[in-house]
Amino acid sequence: MTGVVLVAAGGTLGVLARYGLTIWVQSIWTIAAINLVGSFLLGLLIHLGTTLDTDVRSGLAVGFIGGFTTLSTLTTQTVLEADSGRPTLALTYLAVNVLGGLAMAAAGLFLGRTIS
Repeated sequence: MTGVVLVAAGGTLGVLARYGLTIWVQSIWTIAAINLVGSFLLGLLIHLGTTLDTDVRSGLAVGFIGGFTTLSTLTTQTVLEADSGRPTLALTYLAVNVLGGLAMAAAGLFLGRTIS
């Protein structure tokens, strides 16, 4: 039961953090930055989180980071940009999110491995 509560609490905090950032900085690039940071944090947590309780780790990874990042907004924004006659922006946005996310996850993983 503790795991469910921690995932729910983490998810709530992650969603509220994402929502707050998108209200504060109203740009399609805000979601890209959130996804990049989330990818980095999840990569980092893979090694640094091994000493954490499983429920706490799930609360951070599945809950907070899962709630903070968003695939659905990324894909919808990409479609909206393409549909609005901005295919170059759509492809750039998609590439920054996907390729940047991969790079940030790898960087977090590498840093976590180095630190632990």
